[in-house]
Amino acid sequence: MIEVRQLTKRYGEKTAVDGLDFTVEPGTVTGFLGPNGAGKSTTMRMIIGLDAPTSGTVTVNGRRYAQHSAPLQEVGALLEAKSIHPGRSAYDHLRAQAYTHGIPRRRVDEVIELTGLTSVAKKRAGKFSLGMGQRLGIAAALLGDPATVMLDEPVNGLDPEGVLWIRNLLTSLAADGRTVFVSSHLMSEMALVAEHLIVVGRGRLLADTTVQNLVREAGGDLVKVATADPGRLRDVLAGPGVEITGHPGSEQLQVAGLSARAIGIKAAEHGIALFELTEKTVSLEEAFMDLTRDAVEYHGTTEALGRAA
Repeated sequence: MIEVRQLTKRYGEKTAVDGLDFTVEPGTVTGFLGPNGAGKSTTMRMIIGLDAPTSGTVTVNGRRYAQHSAPLQEVGALLEAKSIHPGRSAYDHLRAQAYTHGIPRRRVDEVIELTGLTSVAKKRAGKFSLGMGQRLGIAAALLGDPATVMLDEPVNGLDPEGVLWIRNLLTSLAADGRTVFVSSHLMSEMALVAEHLIVVGRGRLLADTTVQNLVREAGGDLVKVATADPGRLRDVLAGPGVEITGHPGSEQLQVAGLSARAIGIKAAEHGIALFELTEKTVSLEEAFMDLTRDAVEYHGTTEALGRAA
């Protein structure tokens, strides 16, 4: 478990992290999202003690990272995949880490096989592609068989097979009861693998919620339905988890919590004629963009391209 309490980090007059307060629970994949410059990397660095907070606290499994007698067995982190000696082989890099932290040599072989590095384990890491460097970084993060795994942009440089592999790895780690905290700019991947989300912007917490709730609050998972008898249809559809909205006197209703198919079946069972039945879907990317619109530090434009053409 990762617990962040009023965590703040300032660099001179710039506030990179501003009073963050959240908990990352075990047994689930938690996505850590935010635009560039939102404070994600700084927060992750403070979690493992690479940066000291200006104020506030952050603990992993009840203690600050530096207080753990065997930190690699508590939290495994990938923050910078290429932070290795380029002249060392993947095997020697992992072996050195294992030796200095009292980790058995057999664990090196296990993580090399787990991350698909067997064929290149004796090659110099400086010659690795970005994708192979990512795999080595993930191997190092898993070396101590940690209860908490924290990865910053783990799919960078991975091919489609590698992306599928990391997706399955994250879900299996969470299924084992581990705390899994993953930062990514790929909303499509987060939508597939994450259950919970921490969203930050300009160093502040914007959302601490599930993927489903974030999408729903952005207008997703809604069904627009029109009928001559909206009052009766509302009564028929009412139930736990169902939200129905509509303007008085209007034939249109918006329904959350039921699929279009379920609404159509219920209406037919009660002899209610429908004029319209349309599902509205919002992607996680759209929900994220809507939530962080005012927190984006760098805005691009395509106007210059149009002028150049």
